Amino acid sequence: MQTDPDKLTKKHHDLTHSEEMKIVSHNQREKGEWFINSLMIEGCEVPFKFNRKQRYKQLHKGQRVNMTYYPATEKVAGLKFEYMKVVRIKLS
Repeated sequence: MQTDPDKLTKKHHDLTHSEEMKIVSHNQREKGEWFINSLMIEGCEVPFKFNRKQRYKQLHKGQRVNMTYYPATEKVAGLKFEYMKVVRIKLS
C-alpha cells in the first residue's frame, strides 16, 4: 500500500517530509522480534530510527532516500536523547 507524504503531513502536523537525503551510515540490530534500524543523514547530528518485523534492505553510504519523520526522545541510563522516528522511508 503506497502512502502519499502530502496526505500524511496535512493530517499529522508534527510530521516532516524530506527528499533526497544522503545516507552517511545505516545499521540494524535485532531486539526481540523486531529489527531496529538507525540511519545517520548528511548534515544532521540526530539519528533517524525505524523498526521492522523483517530485516530491511541494506542502505549504503551515499544512497539517497525520501523520509517522513517526527522528533522523539528516549531515555538511556537517565539521560534523554533526541532522535527522529521514521514513519515512511523510500529510496530516491
